Amino acid sequence: MTRRLFTLLAVAALLWAPAAFAHKASDSYLNLAVDGQRIEGRWDIALRDLELAVGLDADGDGNLTWNEVRARHAAIEAYALSHLKLSAGGDDCPLEVTQQLVDSHTDGAYTVLKLRGACPTAVGTLAVGYTLLAELDPQHRGLLALRHAGTGATSTAILGPDNPRQQLGLAEPDRWSQFAEYVKQGVWHIWIGFDHILFLLSLLLPAVLLYRERQWVGREGFRSAGMDVVRVVTAFTLAHSLTLTLAALGVLALPSRLVESAIAASVIVAALNNMRPLYQRGRVLFAFGFGLLHGFGFASVLADLGLPQGALLLSLVGFNVGVELGQLAIVAVFLPLAWWLRNGLFYRRVIMLGGSAAIALVAAVWLLERALDLQLPLWGDAAA
Repeated sequence: MTRRLFTLLAVAALLWAPAAFAHKASDSYLNLAVDGQRIEGRWDIALRDLELAVGLDADGDGNLTWNEVRARHAAIEAYALSHLKLSAGGDDCPLEVTQQLVDSHTDGAYTVLKLRGACPTAVGTLAVGYTLLAELDPQHRGLLALRHAGTGATSTAILGPDNPRQQLGLAEPDRWSQFAEYVKQGVWHIWIGFDHILFLLSLLLPAVLLYRERQWVGREGFRSAGMDVVRVVTAFTLAHSLTLTLAALGVLALPSRLVESAIAASVIVAALNNMRPLYQRGRVLFAFGFGLLHGFGFASVLADLGLPQGALLLSLVGFNVGVELGQLAIVAVFLPLAWWLRNGLFYRRVIMLGGSAAIALVAAVWLLERALDLQLPLWGDAAA
């Protein structure tokens, strides 16, 4: 009976996990410079997102070529410009695409749109309306950097379906507002980072249990369980904060596929250890070691934006604070429920063992997709 339950849970989790969860969240990078009435900029949009929006793969073989992308330049331009509107003083600032290129980011190939536009009068405050992929991907975000060409002052914003319009001044931005914006986005990115969440949950599941005589039993004191959670979360936090900082500042860099594959592998190892514990006393060191890799994953969303050093530091701190707040929210929900259920067979066998098996299977699919850069047929409908 128990084995059947494990199998059902694993299959259900495997079918539930959409392909999008296996990859970095969908982002585009919009850099604009304003000089009086003139606006120039660069907009980097992932080719995988444009394939979803306008269709690029003409022969349907799953591989995009330069000729296929070039054949859709007009469609790319029309789609992008219809989802980005700029205005100043109530008057529109029409944009045109002057050139289309292709560039590589940490998570794949992007089209690069060189933008040029003008406003009727000199710009003091620029209103930005951003609806790219709003009808297709509610998790998509546009990371905007707006620079005053004369003073070099830079404002930043994160736009998306739930925040499609912002007003940005060209004066030196309110640093606390900018900090708060990145705190919010740090929380958002940990909540949609399902691989990070599953890794954290795999480490937390045994916190209310002890492994004795080859079986899991409930802990007797809440304090010991709480301290175990504190040690694990602190180790994970210190590790990913370190590499998040180094990667976002450009001190260290690892290939995106290697990082994403290693993160998937860390989820598998953590989940399997719950089923057959090998490093029960070393979970803190394990959390720290693999936390270093998870930090590179968090950093990718900031590194690709290309902010000036001062803005990057502020954004980095705010984003990291948001990630920690998001983690604490998960722990605050998980720990009381796990403690309440710890002595029952449902927690020990279904949630702990069956859930760990399901997590390991989902992460195994992610690992195959990331390491081999393929899309398994199982996920075909979810990715369409």
